[in-house]
Amino acid sequence: MIITFSEKDILSSKIVTPSWYRVIIEEVEDKMSKDNTSTNSWLKGKILFNADDGSTEFANVPTPFLWMFNSKGAWAVVGLLKTMGFTVEAGKRADLSALVGKQVDAFIGNELYNGAMQNKMTGMYREPRADVSAKVTD
Repeated sequence: MIITFSEKDILSSKIVTPSWYRVIIEEVEDKMSKDNTSTNSWLKGKILFNADDGSTEFANVPTPFLWMFNSKGAWAVVGLLKTMGFTVEAGKRADLSALVGKQVDAFIGNELYNGAMQNKMTGMYREPRADVSAKVTD
């Protein structure tokens, strides 16, 4: 097998230091679950900078692969939606594709998965704070 690596492949392999990161959501992809009884919404985006100190050390690293929500577990997306200013009420519907282009501060940690270290979305979100990217000097 011959493999050609893209810049995204290389960035995806970077293990970030656990911290709060400003991320932008670039895509929401809906797929039927394996058992065909629910829908999984996969969020895809990238890190813009460290949301606490403005560091760009991990800029453009894609958000972790398993940033996903399931239609049977709507409770899991409530915190993200509220943090981003969406009103969440019983009986009200939300289209997750409305998240495309939006930014949020998300805590990204690490975990062992099948013996390999990987980045992990922890489910912790906060409203973006003042733009700390101006603190970064190259």
